[in-house]
Amino acid sequence: MTVIKTFKAIRPLSKYAKDVLSLPYDVMNRNEAQKMAENNPFSFLHICRSEIDLPHISDPYSDEVYFQAKKNLKDLIEKGVLVKEEKPCYYIYRQIMDGRIQTGLVACASIDDYQNNVIKKHEFTRYEKEIDRIHHFDTCNANTEPVFLTYRKNDEINKIISKWITDFKPVYDVLSHDNIQHLVWIIDDEKTTNTITELFETVDALYIADGHHRTASAVKVGLERREKNPAYAGNEEFNFFLSVIFPDEDLKIFDYNRAVRDLNGLSFLEFIKNVEEKFYLTSLKDSKTPYRPESPHTFGMYLDHCWYKLEAKNEIINENDPIKKLDVSILQDNLLAPILGIKDPRKDHRIDFIGGIRGLKELERRVQTDMTVAFALYPVSIGELLAVSDNNLVMPPKSTWFEPKLGSGLFIHDLEE
Repeated sequence: MTVIKTFKAIRPLSKYAKDVLSLPYDVMNRNEAQKMAENNPFSFLHICRSEIDLPHISDPYSDEVYFQAKKNLKDLIEKGVLVKEEKPCYYIYRQIMDGRIQTGLVACASIDDYQNNVIKKHEFTRYEKEIDRIHHFDTCNANTEPVFLTYRKNDEINKIISKWITDFKPVYDVLSHDNIQHLVWIIDDEKTTNTITELFETVDALYIADGHHRTASAVKVGLERREKNPAYAGNEEFNFFLSVIFPDEDLKIFDYNRAVRDLNGLSFLEFIKNVEEKFYLTSLKDSKTPYRPESPHTFGMYLDHCWYKLEAKNEIINENDPIKKLDVSILQDNLLAPILGIKDPRKDHRIDFIGGIRGLKELERRVQTDMTVAFALYPVSIGELLAVSDNNLVMPPKSTWFEPKLGSGLFIHDLEE
């Protein structure tokens, strides 16, 4: 049984939505965030990346950064750019990217469901990244950005959401600077919201698609507030966290590619010979375009101005293991670790990860600048992600890249309401 609830969102007035809307805090660096928010005092980056307003602060985890975020949030509310909903609602959030549509429900999910593994994970989190968002949420007294969740499609939920979209006009319909269309509808009818809540009670599990650190941080803020309020009833807002919940059929996972700085002391020929022990290798030296893997267990490799096709040999493929069958695992266990010496990709500075949205030409560029070899992977499927989560397993780092990213600033969850 899955527990979700309505909430009174703090959100921009329609006329300010385009100005407020920003990319999530963790997809750009400080300089990029500063440039994106330039000449736009309403950009949500002033809240989720408030260090851009503190040029004298070099530490993005300074207390001053979190207090600046709180101040900027308060300022936008006082100026009437952001307003609070008068009654608890659900919201429909639709994104359209290159003609592909994904439509989710904006709701508050239960921290108890996270604790009890009703909300399932597929990644480890890093303590320092958790601490950052814990301080941010706690200081702002709000979940300032939503978590990206998914679930196995439910036809009854889909019918309700589709009918609402047909019957009502969106409160927002804006095109972001990265050409993603963002549409939002408010579901403010109590009978409808009650039905949605009841239908989600029949959903066995929710799955974190993106935002493991945000989720863990939001849950820990809620647990800390329970400790400070031992007489809590369970319906307080700090018992829930902001989420957008998409049916699995709507989502697309992009490839998450790798580039390595050197050949671990091997010559070109030694490296190729080692690779051929586990992979069938085909040179594509006559091709003028990058090689994009067309099926699972095939890889593109760019080395010395040439693309190669790698095909994993049968003996290194274990289709019965949800983790070992993943291409990210096959590459890590049979090439990156034993040949290139990348034992811990979380900590090894010789490897970098490149989201598929950047294209394969980015792999070529990196090899021609600061890397030696790059690998293009076939994307993990939604089914594989769910299978890993259902088995309480953890994917290798940087296995999934979702697009489009959730916009930030359209919904804020007040933890004290």
